[in-house]
Amino acid sequence: MAAPIILCDTAGMTRERWLECREHGPKGDIDYTVGGSDVATIFGLSPWCSPLELWLIKKGRMKPTVKANANQLEMGHLLEPIAAHWYEKKTGNTVINDTNMYQHADHPYALADFDRRFVRASDGEPGILECKSLTFHKADEWADDGYPPHYEMQLRYYLAVADVKIGAFSALWGNNPDSDLAMPSIERDTAVEDIIFQKLDQWIWSLRHDKPPTMQDVKPKTALESLARIYQKSDSSLPTIELPVKHEKALRRIAELQGNCSEYEAKKKRAEKEIEALSVKIVELMKTHAHGVLESTKDKLLIDYVTKTQRRASVDYIKTKYPQIYEESRRPSTSRKLKVKIQPK
Repeated sequence: MAAPIILCDTAGMTRERWLECREHGPKGDIDYTVGGSDVATIFGLSPWCSPLELWLIKKGRMKPTVKANANQLEMGHLLEPIAAHWYEKKTGNTVINDTNMYQHADHPYALADFDRRFVRASDGEPGILECKSLTFHKADEWADDGYPPHYEMQLRYYLAVADVKIGAFSALWGNNPDSDLAMPSIERDTAVEDIIFQKLDQWIWSLRHDKPPTMQDVKPKTALESLARIYQKSDSSLPTIELPVKHEKALRRIAELQGNCSEYEAKKKRAEKEIEALSVKIVELMKTHAHGVLESTKDKLLIDYVTKTQRRASVDYIKTKYPQIYEESRRPSTSRKLKVKIQPK
């Protein structure tokens, strides 16, 4: 292994210039590049993007999707120094800012810039620190020194580019660093690195030889969301497409499952109507009471009839009082859902 090449210092760089450097290097002389956030996507592990979508973006055939959670991403960037601060304070390791963009010594397409570097207090060993912020319902992914696989791939890639042996996360999800912070560490594994760079070499080859990837290893939910972004709206002027016979089994199963869902929905509606009918007499007895009880010989039936208040914006009020704001706020929402019907001949 060899030390990485410093391509440029990104301090004070505009985002547009940073993206240019990130895509083709500061001199614009790298045809295709890979960054840390790309690695999990290329392996089909990203919850946000598929390999095909990323491939089309790299080829210039698709523009990156505008992120719906732009404010959340900005907040994550603002929280990086806080996560780094608590990592340093709790571990005693020295955290260092590093604004350079690096290139792997043996793989010119592999670029990286790191959230932070650190020096381990016990032995002076250098490492890479990734700062993450997340919502509390994602905290379970970091329990018992665990970490999400897509972030693991990113950090292992950074260790390879930086040519260092250790890495760590500082993952923050609340305002109490004693309970809302995870700091798992990771050690370099060259066998895993070999697998990573073999896959990345194949990826770069696919870009240069115009061979797009498939959705084979992508989670179905991610794949469908990605395909919807890639192909967008349907075109009714196109002729009906005839599918190969090999898809018959899958299509029949989809039709069967969709029929089951319709039956369950109808059963649910019937149950809800029966609940309404049976509830009338009970509600008459409850009056303004929030709780009730019925004791039988074998158990107790506990009844709750509690008032809950929710505040929601009144569309009719806004439409009447502020018609211009109402019209400006009406953003079109599009969706496509696969449906299968079996039509007898």
